[in-house]
Amino acid sequence: MRIIIPMAGLGTRLRPHTHTKPKPLLQVAGKTVLDHVIERLSGLDIEEVVFIVGYLGEQIREHVAANYPFSAKYVEQRELKGQAHALLLASEYLSGDVFIVFVDTIFEADLSILEGTSSDGVIFVKEVEDPRRFGVVIVERGYITRFVEKPDTEISNLALVGLYYIKDSPLLLDCLEAVVTRGIKTKGEYYLADALQLMVDQGARLETGTVDVWADCGKPETLLATNRYLLEKDGGPRGEATNSVIIPPVHVAASASIQDSVIGPYVSVAAEVQISRSIISDAIIDEGACIHEAVIEKSLIGNWSEIRGRPASVDLGDDSRVDLS
Repeated sequence: MRIIIPMAGLGTRLRPHTHTKPKPLLQVAGKTVLDHVIERLSGLDIEEVVFIVGYLGEQIREHVAANYPFSAKYVEQRELKGQAHALLLASEYLSGDVFIVFVDTIFEADLSILEGTSSDGVIFVKEVEDPRRFGVVIVERGYITRFVEKPDTEISNLALVGLYYIKDSPLLLDCLEAVVTRGIKTKGEYYLADALQLMVDQGARLETGTVDVWADCGKPETLLATNRYLLEKDGGPRGEATNSVIIPPVHVAASASIQDSVIGPYVSVAAEVQISRSIISDAIIDEGACIHEAVIEKSLIGNWSEIRGRPASVDLGDDSRVDLS
């Protein structure tokens, strides 16, 4: 099976952090978002992983080369015209069984169902209360009949979660080409959902699979919520702390230094972080950050940033300084 991971988006909702790193490399519960996603694919028979990258794509290459032994290929999407356009750029890899995975979310799902399916593909969904923010599907007699991207009315509560297993990849490629060449756009972009609808119109039998957990990583508040979920689920090491109180669940890297502080709950502390005389809860502190005499909650602190003083909540990018002492 070939895994295709589109990740060329700019991640504008997570700025300033995505000014200096691609969104899939943001840290949550001690790992990057990309690491969490790849970890959940480990049970599949993976032939190759294809990354569709854009801005700061070289960081993705470096991270994958340093951490994974699998065969990796890279496709660059320079113009952000949508999902279908991105996948069409990777057309040379659309053969055999393909599993398309978007990295906006971290999921929990039983992927073993892919082995025994007799349909042309499995599209993973989750029931949601307000489907208007998502692409949705309508299912009849066990198979999908319609894909609708961000519907104006509540026609279905089965939201697309960004996991698509396709066995008939030649038909998918034909439909991706049709979407782009015929200018089939939804709200100004070429969506994968429109290509999948063309597949259904041509007789493809696509069934649904379900995810147990669908944890969003696309905005600061949802990234923090995902951090809370992962820490509750898996916990993590607590590292070294001197004259301090650690309130689990937390993740503290072994090389972090914590002195005279209260850390937790729901705090992820990366490598080389230095914290002294501070109180921190519900936060993600990236590599090399320095926090002194601060009270912080509901915050994202970038690499090698420094905070002194008492901001209650802060969203601080890499190499930044805040001094409120």
